[in-house]
Order: sequence, then C-alpha cells, then structure tokens
Amino acid sequence: MATAEDRAAATALKDKGNAAFKEHDWPTAIDFYTQAIERYDQDGTFYSNRAAAHIKLEAFGYAIADASKAIELDANFVKAYWRRATAYTAILNYQDALRDFRLVVKKNPGNKEARLKLAECEKLVKRIQFEKAIEVSDPPSAFEDLNIESMKVDDNYDGVRLGDEMTQEFIDDMIERFKNGKKIHRKYVFQIVKAVKELVYDEATMVEMEVEPDTKLTVCGDTHGQYFDLLEIFRLNGYPTDKHAYLFNGDFVDRGSWSTEIALLLYAYKWLRPHKFFLNRGNHETDDMNRVYGFEGECKAKYNEKTFKLFSESFSALPLATLIGKKYLTLHGGLFSDDKVTLDDIRKLDRHKQRQPGQAGLMMEMLWTDPQPQPGRGPSKRGVGLQFGPDVTKRFCENNGLEAVIRSHEVRMEGYEEEHNGKCITVFSAPKYCDTTENKGAFINIGPELKLEFTKFDAVPHPDIKPMAYAQNSLLQQMVQ
Repeated sequence: MATAEDRAAATALKDKGNAAFKEHDWPTAIDFYTQAIERYDQDGTFYSNRAAAHIKLEAFGYAIADASKAIELDANFVKAYWRRATAYTAILNYQDALRDFRLVVKKNPGNKEARLKLAECEKLVKRIQFEKAIEVSDPPSAFEDLNIESMKVDDNYDGVRLGDEMTQEFIDDMIERFKNGKKIHRKYVFQIVKAVKELVYDEATMVEMEVEPDTKLTVCGDTHGQYFDLLEIFRLNGYPTDKHAYLFNGDFVDRGSWSTEIALLLYAYKWLRPHKFFLNRGNHETDDMNRVYGFEGECKAKYNEKTFKLFSESFSALPLATLIGKKYLTLHGGLFSDDKVTLDDIRKLDRHKQRQPGQAGLMMEMLWTDPQPQPGRGPSKRGVGLQFGPDVTKRFCENNGLEAVIRSHEVRMEGYEEEHNGKCITVFSAPKYCDTTENKGAFINIGPELKLEFTKFDAVPHPDIKPMAYAQNSLLQQMVQ
C-alpha cells in the first residue's frame, strides 16, 4: 500500500514533469510522469498529463491508453475524456472521438469550446459517411482531362517562365518567390506534378542506387511543410547538383503551412535531376492524412482543388523505399510483422494496385511502424501499425545483407538517433516541430565509402503563420499550440 511519503514523492515528480512539459521537452515530461506513476499509480492526473505529452509526440495509442486509465480511476475526469477524444481524432477514429466529446459536454455542459468540438466532430462523421456512400471504386485519373497546353500565363506574370523542361533558373526563381510569399502560376504547378508523377510511376517500388566516386548523397527525414528549415538544410549542406544527390524520406507535407512550397520545390528538383534526386513516400503522402493535417486545405487555398487531386495521384506513385549501396534500406516507417519479409518482397510489391496504404499489409507497415527498445514486436504507440524490437532489426539486416535500416517518421530531440545497436537509424529534419517541440533537425551525408555522417541543425525564423493554418477542421489545433 502506498504511503503518504510515496504520494508526496509522486506529486513532486509530476510537478517536474509539468515543468518539462512547459519547456516543450515532451520525452523528459513523460519520463517524470512515468516515475510518478511507478511511485503512486492511483492518481488519474499523472496518466492524463502523460497522455497530453504522448499526444505532442504523436504516440496516440499510448495517449488513449493513459487517458482511459485516468478515466478508470475517475469516471468524471473531463480533461481525460477530452485528451482521449483528441487522440482518437488524430488517428482518424471519429466515432470514438464523437463518443468522448459527447461525454465532455454532458459532464461539463457550460464548456463552449467542447460544444464547438462536438459539433465539428459530428459534422466530420456525417461528411465521411456521405463520401463513403458516393465513393467510386476506381475513379478516373485526375490527369485525364488536364489540358496544360491550353492554359495561358498572363503577360504580367513576374516570374521566370517554364518551358517543356525544368531549368535551374526556374528553380532559383521559385525558391525566392516562395520565400517572399508569392506563388508560381497554376500552369507550372500542373506541369511539375504531371512530369514528376510520370517519372516516379516508372521507378521501382524499391529504388536501388549507388553513391558514385566523387559524389555524396544526403538523406533527409520529415520536413512537414517547414519550408524555411528546408532552405536551411540546403544553405548548410549545399543545394542539389549532379555531384550531390538527395533523398527525402517521406512526410514532405502536412502540419507545416508551406507544404505546397516544399512539395513543388522537391518535385522541381526531381524533374531537373531524376537520377540524382530521390523521393520516398511517407504516411502523410496519403489522402486521409492530407484531409486532416492541412495539405488538402493548403492546395485549395493557394491554388485549387484540382491541384490536390493531382498531388494525391502523384503521391500514390512514389516509391516506398530506397536501397543505398546494397547496405542501407531507407524507408519512412520501419520493419514488418513477419520475419520472412525480404528485400525481394519489397521489389515485387505492386504499389500501383493499391493507391492508399490501408490498415494492413506491407505498404502500411513500411509507412507506419516504429522501433521499440524491447525485443519482439508490440502494439503501436500510435494506434496504427506495430512496433519492432532490436532482435527483429538484427534478423532483418542479417537475412538481407544490410548494415542498417534508415527511417524517419518520429521526432528525435537531437534530430537523429541510432537504435538497436546501430542497426536502426531515425533521421528527422523538421526542427522545432510544429513550432512547439524544442527538437533539432538532422540529415545524413553518405559518401562512396558508405560511412554515415550526421549533422544537426536548429530551426530558423519564418513568417508568422501558424502550423496547420490550412487544416479543414480545428479538432487537432490544440496539438500544435
């Protein structure tokens, strides 16, 4: 039985967790809340606070479990219902979120914000039901009725003109336009997306490349619409050239409010140097995530709905992995639920048959899974996919002749982390993620000798536009505030 001393010590640990939370150091906050729970596990506040920190780190499955434990300890804990509803919303489980928002309003009928969230959630559920009812199983290509040749660029357009091929001059001008809050002409948007969709469609599901003599490859993780931090990578590390290749490992878009700028710049480089610039698909290059986390709304606000449909189709054509020098498998999420999966299974995967990753299968696992410190496999902390341990990584690397797996998909406070005895490497390239997490960004340089060189960098200032400014609902805004 816990003593008064245990309770006092646990409360002191919780207070330390709250201090870390205020400093946006979510991992440290979680560590203190966990210590508090180990000392005294009957206070729902400890679980609810830890749920809030898990939400900040996108560990929504853990957040749901913690909020549920807090509710188990106190059935009237309104804040715990609120946090569980937020976590359910984040994994697109609107029915369960709706149930919890209703309970918040029932238990606290005077809460105006809760009533607004409930109304918005009800609207979302109705919209999804309607969209499912009219859904076409095999919709026509968004490119079919696209007549780019007939589109005219006004004489007063003040940017560099784009012909039939991408040029460095156009890219340089586009970079400056985007820095100054300008757009490129919609015709050029359509040209870029169409050209890159055709390029990546013809690439293998797992691109296999070598780092040639006198060249280097830079691997970047999530950039999430943080355009000015992307430019900082190029400033520090050099812009793409024929001697300096880049690989962006998914999650170019969503959350940050310059997602169209990042997507167009990366696509323009892909068009200019198709064999020296590589793009892997991430879990945010998918329709469901884009609808919630801002990219669809941003496309509509800055260009039009057609722009999003074209990007959506191009995202589904992106490769799912890149094999570097036969030694490093680079993919967005992680490894698999079955030890029998090999590189050949990835090679044989026909990603064009399945545009969206769904809830199971190789594509979903490649985009969604995460490492865990414990051996074996476990349920996902996100509520989607699974987690894999160091033994799983070791077997996969041994079976496939790999040095390591390079993945992204998760914030790391130092920008990168070498886990699983160096066999699983996470790189994340969005510093000060969503303007709230005090993390660094990182990238990896790889030369012909296939040695990894890590560089950390800090966030740079950007115009005063909040993350997820174009999100079509406000249910998740508290996660980026």
